[in-house]
Amino acid sequence: MTTAAVQQTVRQQVLVLYLASSALDSRTVGWSTYDGTGETSPTTGDSDVPPYANGLEALKDGWRLFQAAQLLPPQPGHEYDVSFLKHEFFFEKLVPVTA
Repeated sequence: MTTAAVQQTVRQQVLVLYLASSALDSRTVGWSTYDGTGETSPTTGDSDVPPYANGLEALKDGWRLFQAAQLLPPQPGHEYDVSFLKHEFFFEKLVPVTA
């Protein structure tokens, strides 16, 4: 009797959290998720509730922080301009999938 080898590979899941400040324990104000495993297909507006209240909760749940937005001061006279969410943190999980 022959046993077929099960081949596993790793896929990346990405979580982007936009926080109220540059501190990882500040509250989540926006988020995006991407699933490289293909098991889910998240889209904008899936939920009104963030997946984590802050970045520290994501770390405690096994997400690895791999990028934080560069802190740039506003130009003089533009301190109160509204534009993009500037406190952006990228997290990843590497998930084994069966090929």
